[in-house]
Amino acid sequence: MGSSVRELAGATPATRDRYVDLLRVASLGAVVLGHWLMAAVTPDGVGNLLAVVPALQPLTWLLQVMPVFFFVGGFSHALSYRSLLRKRPEGSEDSVYSAFLRARLQRLLRPTMVFVLVWGAAALLVQLLGGGGGLTGVTLRMVTQPLWFIGIYLAMVAFTPPLLRLHERYGWGAFAGLAVAAVAVDVLRFAAGVPYVEFLNFAFVWLAVHQLGFLRADGRIRLRRAALLAGGGLVTATALVAFGPYPLSMVGMPGEKVSNMAPPTLALLAHGLWLVGAVELLRAPAARLLERPRVWRTVVAANGVAMTAFLWHLTAMFGVYGALLALDVDLPEPASAAWWAQVPLRLALAATLTAALVAAFRTFERPAASAPVQGHGPLAALGATLCLLGVLGLSMVGFGGLLDGRTALLIAIPVSAPAAVAMTLGGWLLVERAGRRAP
Repeated sequence: MGSSVRELAGATPATRDRYVDLLRVASLGAVVLGHWLMAAVTPDGVGNLLAVVPALQPLTWLLQVMPVFFFVGGFSHALSYRSLLRKRPEGSEDSVYSAFLRARLQRLLRPTMVFVLVWGAAALLVQLLGGGGGLTGVTLRMVTQPLWFIGIYLAMVAFTPPLLRLHERYGWGAFAGLAVAAVAVDVLRFAAGVPYVEFLNFAFVWLAVHQLGFLRADGRIRLRRAALLAGGGLVTATALVAFGPYPLSMVGMPGEKVSNMAPPTLALLAHGLWLVGAVELLRAPAARLLERPRVWRTVVAANGVAMTAFLWHLTAMFGVYGALLALDVDLPEPASAAWWAQVPLRLALAATLTAALVAAFRTFERPAASAPVQGHGPLAALGATLCLLGVLGLSMVGFGGLLDGRTALLIAIPVSAPAAVAMTLGGWLLVERAGRRAP
């Protein structure tokens, strides 16, 4: 692996934007660290450190960095789709769309499907043997929660072609349209009490952040605009939290009536704007740092396993806590001095176990050897839709209660874990079939 990383790093073209690769790795790393720190596990159950110590909730304004990942996704999707368009034969846009979907989703769906199938089989075996209580039951319910991010990312990939056309025609106006739609949704939600309208912001908020990535790809977020985004976003988010119906935490909190995350709110969009502006202001010094060979090799190596690490990091965390409980290691009261003193050990153990899981499953994150040249666009779109619904459903229902028929509401439709797995697997197979080389 070391020689391969050195070869990849050495072959990096001068035109590659290395900062984008750093942002991708750093944003996923921040999410992983945040999850590990927020877990407040005791022999009596699993809680949230931010609920135990509300004074720590402002930290979510730094650790809730998923907007940065989606911003980077927009940048990468624009470059990838335009590259395929330049290479296409005349009249083959349908084929380009299916090829784009397969190429962008392969490194996402292959490790995701392995994670789903391994955990599904393990959950079924545990419950057939009569297990599933205590920390094991909590793990089965919670280990799939980060999959919501996969579902949203699938939607971004699927909507890239039409939204990129809007961007090329209207520029900042396309972003503004999505932002205004997000404002309208929250007005209807909080002022008019319209039911279910808030779920539209899963699209409007995250796609608006994604649209900023298109602007970044065209060099339209320079220092002045980055400063305006950072300052305006921070002021707006602060005002919305201080004077509006929005909570302080930028991640979901147990028992709260309103969450900034699920579904996303205007406050989260403003938070995303300030983060995007802030990382753009840091671009020049970071680019100089990334010119150092050792630093760049580290980023290349991390990018090759980032999705695998993200998928399995909660598995590692719960594995560490399970081992500590099995060994009768004292788990102090969350946020106590003894609890904080134990944090470095727990983080080191979780990182070590995550590294072992990455070593076991990283092969499924490797990209395909060659890109397809023909395909079927509608079939690919159907596959992406099924994957999106299946992954989102699984993130909500988890693997607990497999034998009891447990369901969760996906907007207004009850979804069980087997149904979610079937949709995800079926969608993935359709995407693969739609993007294969024609005979």
